[in-house]
Amino acid sequence: MPVWNELVTSTPVSPEPSAAASDARPARGAPVAPQPRLDPADPPVEVEPTTGAPVDAVPRRVPVRQPRWQRRSVPPGDDATGWAPIEEVHWDGTPLRDEPRRRAGRVRIRREPTRTVRPPDPPAGLAVLLALSLLAAFFAWVSAGPFWLAVGHSTGGTVMITECTGGGLGQRCRGIFQADGDRFQAQGVRVSGVPSGRTATGSTLAARMTGPDGATAYADTGAGRHLRWLLGLALVGGCAAGIARWTGASRLPDPRQRRRAVWLALAGPLLITLGFLAAAW
Repeated sequence: MPVWNELVTSTPVSPEPSAAASDARPARGAPVAPQPRLDPADPPVEVEPTTGAPVDAVPRRVPVRQPRWQRRSVPPGDDATGWAPIEEVHWDGTPLRDEPRRRAGRVRIRREPTRTVRPPDPPAGLAVLLALSLLAAFFAWVSAGPFWLAVGHSTGGTVMITECTGGGLGQRCRGIFQADGDRFQAQGVRVSGVPSGRTATGSTLAARMTGPDGATAYADTGAGRHLRWLLGLALVGGCAAGIARWTGASRLPDPRQRRRAVWLALAGPLLITLGFLAAAW
């Protein structure tokens, strides 16, 4: 009690109270709040509002809590960067930071627009289905024979040209195919891959056929015989993808139904191709 009086009033401790004053004190053991004795002649003392202590007793600067890597970068003896005014530091030593200002009013939640899937148009889908199925059948037909020749299912022989019309992509030639060893002879077959200088009637060329029931003798050599079936089967796959896309099979909202519809769209051209391959055997 005397120490607190000297700190607040900066005056010496007064003598002990009289016996009458001591009788007015509360009973021993009861809590008593500190009652500093103020002298009206003393100047007023400024008190810190948070702690209630005199302002002179509160430190002006306090250490700032820093990360470990930043502590290592500070040279020894340099404490200026580790101390800040007490008004700029939290109770745990972390420095104050400016809080981001929030806009007044309601917070708008950005919602992504729902994607609406248009149902397929039945007449347009049916027309696309028929057109692409016919194209797939044509490409499968022209690719079946060259495919069997490429995999080795063929019979070699000689073809004699009997008629040729047109030129380039529009060239049409026919002839008589004689298999090696006189195994069979096919007359009036279509001859594919005839060079431009060998189109005269009576010219003979080395050719191959898939069998006696085949309708085309192939005189192609080199990479040309592989290009026919590779390009044709690739176009069949393109037709299958077009059927799945333009008939609406790939745009169905339900995933399970969409997978089934896409598989059915791809199965159609595949079955057509298998049929032509079986017929060209």
